Amino acid sequence: MEQRVSLITLAVTDLERAAMFYEKLGWARVESPDGVVAFDLLGSTLGLYSKSAMADELGIEAADIAGFSGITLAHNLREKSEVAPLLAAAEAAGGRIVKPAQDVFWGGHHGYFADPDGHIWEVAWNPFSPLGQNGEFQWNGAAAE
Repeated sequence: MEQRVSLITLAVTDLERAAMFYEKLGWARVESPDGVVAFDLLGSTLGLYSKSAMADELGIEAADIAGFSGITLAHNLREKSEVAPLLAAAEAAGGRIVKPAQDVFWGGHHGYFADPDGHIWEVAWNPFSPLGQNGEFQWNGAAAE
């Protein structure tokens, strides 16, 4: 298995509401089949799929897909000063602030928000992992181009 994630799919209760949330954050949809909303990212795609359709696909009850699963998604930024405004934009778009922007013991600055379906996003600035020219992230810093 190659060391990468190709597609992250989030189960949502209202596909259009979820899509609008991400669009309000500035993301652009790409063409996709009915019942799926996709946003191309740097090297992967974020997909939105209804909880009922995902449950059918997995062969489980929709009620078994619920709440915080212990997985967070992260969006790293170039500057510390960008964290609080992005959290505010997520809240204005219909998200909920879980943890306000603050300095972290390891030397960075971050906060968390939940999207309308409760998926948790970390918004972070990490001085030890600078982003590449196109915003690409790697734990020890993106390779210079």
